[in-house]
Amino acid sequence: MDDRSTKIVATLGPASSDPEVLERLILAGMDVVRLNFSHGTAADHIARAATVREIATKYRRSVAILADLQGPKIRVGKFTDGKVMLEKGASFILDADCQMGNQETVGIDYKELPRDVKPGDVLLLDDGKIVLDAKQVIGNRIITTVRHGGVLSNNKGINKQGGGLTAPPLTSKDIEDIATAVEMKADYLAVSFPKSGADMYMARELMRARGGKSLLIAKIERAEAIPALEEILKASDGIMVARGDLAVEVGDAAVPALQKRMIRMAREMNKLTITATQMMESMITSPVPTRAEVSDVANAVLDGTDAVMLSAESASGKYPVEAVEAMVRICVEADKSMDSDVRIDQDFLNRVFTRIDQSIAMAALFTAYHLKVKAIVSLTQSGSTALWMSRLNAGVPIFALTPEPETFTKLALFRDTRPLLMAQEESGDRDKLLRDAEALLLEQGVVQRGDLIVITVGEPIGKTGGTNTLKIVRVGEH
Repeated sequence: MDDRSTKIVATLGPASSDPEVLERLILAGMDVVRLNFSHGTAADHIARAATVREIATKYRRSVAILADLQGPKIRVGKFTDGKVMLEKGASFILDADCQMGNQETVGIDYKELPRDVKPGDVLLLDDGKIVLDAKQVIGNRIITTVRHGGVLSNNKGINKQGGGLTAPPLTSKDIEDIATAVEMKADYLAVSFPKSGADMYMARELMRARGGKSLLIAKIERAEAIPALEEILKASDGIMVARGDLAVEVGDAAVPALQKRMIRMAREMNKLTITATQMMESMITSPVPTRAEVSDVANAVLDGTDAVMLSAESASGKYPVEAVEAMVRICVEADKSMDSDVRIDQDFLNRVFTRIDQSIAMAALFTAYHLKVKAIVSLTQSGSTALWMSRLNAGVPIFALTPEPETFTKLALFRDTRPLLMAQEESGDRDKLLRDAEALLLEQGVVQRGDLIVITVGEPIGKTGGTNTLKIVRVGEH
């Protein structure tokens, strides 16, 4: 178990689905596996999830499964020759009725696009590499002039500058994929392109109707999601700062400040955060990251993100394991520089708690910081107490001990939190539970006899949401 607080999400794909590579990724430090439902079949994803769980169990590691829904595909269609070269100043038509594209026109898979576009709008294709100015909309055809040209190939994405596309976030494919995510018991479900809290409530209802218990991650990638950020956070368990599509819609210069704002707001609302897109882009083809990428990952850590994410780097790149190892090195160094959020200051003391278990969590942080204890130990059924403690940095590692396998894997995404699976205490004997917890911590080598630790526990034993006790213990005195 390393000293890293920030967690690592890695996307599986052709470069990382072999069991041997998966094993190396888990041993290198991958905490969460992202299954991208834009690619592959349901059977592929279910098989990969099973392999990940098998390897994680072998090494007694907590590795979460994140099922990432595709969302609405707003893309150009295919070209007769696979691609065209668009010249600056040329006319180019996006036609909902076109079957096969050429130099003058191309089809679009989102047939409502002509209703969402008016003359004067700017359309950005292929992550903003191609820029088109809309001149006229005639029926199902959008007539544009090329402002910035280049090569445009099959199925590249379309964004509208400033947002305003009305495509719903959940397609019929997404609804099928939610069923797949429930079948594989995914720990997290990521929803693409939500614009409001209602979009996230709908996803949760669909997931629960299938019997799912996944935590919901909203991918913030539309301009409309920014003013609705608070309501989206309230309806979600966390957010992904999805900097690719977001940068295209709001402008790349706006994204760094938005990233900081999103992470800060999520932490204040006790929500999780994943920072994603192009974090180690050069490592798709290079065994080492650029200095700028190192700074980017470190800055996300210093912003307080729960996790940093690899996309193509681990899914299809040449160096998936090396990319995880590089992220581990950067996170470890950046974590050392994190300032504590727990001091005798007004910001901490003015916090209002309405729940007993949340009050115990904050008291544990305060006590741990001022007593300089070796560890905070949270005996938890649901993981809620560990989540609240992980929203603030006390400079002390949090060991979350749980008998619930589903909680054990979900905890893999919480920053500062080291999950440990322990046996269920059937007798309801608190003293035995505390002795078992100490024994597990000693066995793992995370504490030594004589160390001072803070323990949070609930009575009666085994009650979900029942954390109501804080104990300061010297290891071995039991």
